[in-house]
Amino acid sequence: MKAIILEKTGDVNQLVYTEIEKPIASVKEVLISVKAFSINPVDVKTRKGSGIYGRISTENPLIIGWDIAGVVENVGSEVTKFKNGDQVFGMINFPGHGKAYAEYVIASEDHLAIKPENISFEEAAASTLVALTAWQAIVKNGNVTGGQKVLIHAAAGGVGHFAVQIAKYLGAQVTGTSSEKNRDLVLSLGADAHIDYHGYDWENHPEKFDFVLDTIGGENIDNSILVTKEGGSIISIPSGLNETITEKAKSKGVNAYFFLVESDGLDMQQIASLLEKRQLRVSVSHIFPFTEIKQAHLQQETGRTVGKIVIKV
Repeated sequence: MKAIILEKTGDVNQLVYTEIEKPIASVKEVLISVKAFSINPVDVKTRKGSGIYGRISTENPLIIGWDIAGVVENVGSEVTKFKNGDQVFGMINFPGHGKAYAEYVIASEDHLAIKPENISFEEAAASTLVALTAWQAIVKNGNVTGGQKVLIHAAAGGVGHFAVQIAKYLGAQVTGTSSEKNRDLVLSLGADAHIDYHGYDWENHPEKFDFVLDTIGGENIDNSILVTKEGGSIISIPSGLNETITEKAKSKGVNAYFFLVESDGLDMQQIASLLEKRQLRVSVSHIFPFTEIKQAHLQQETGRTVGKIVIKV
């Protein structure tokens, strides 16, 4: 089968196409013929030697990627949730060796869900890591409830555009930040208010939020602390919450912490249900063919992608 291996850390030229043997599913795994996979910021970071590279650096061959959608081709002897021919999607084996950049992958049955019939393989592949991150941050870690005031940074991005919708689904009052050109998109996702982050005066923002989801990091964390109410919480997705920042938040009565998304089939089933009911929708801005992985990574590196980047296999 065709696969894209990471020869060594560095630029996009380290992503090399090769032929390797098709993997074999163990007793609790399924073999999937991949129809689409998606690209995330962690893919770029890992390619460059950060991200989760340290966790998988000894793998050979090293194949990055975690978001897949495809068709079950074979199941292990103890698999009970899926059968041959099922259309599935999921974030597989994160934060481990996902091996998604390939024509076939193996995955634990506990990392997958049935793909809703009303979305394409490309849309399904785009609704995995980012949707799980938003779900686990807001529902399982942030414990957001109806009526709370929620701020979503980078609300037009991959995680952000799902986070807005999930917070609204829970009944929260949602404010989303983005550039002015993406204002209409953010509001169309259900946000009650929009903030253009360019030069915004956070010190004089008129209200405080119960929960803030920061997908940007850096000085944005300080801005988030300014507008979080006492007893409120900030979850920062980029790793960058050093002791100084957490102590600064604590001094203002704010809980600030980082979490790392994990593969979870039950959470994927929740997302699948919301997609099927059209209570969630995914924004796919770029679809590249399998032969253009370098171009897809370069697009991700621009930091200006609205929604998601997908590779069609």
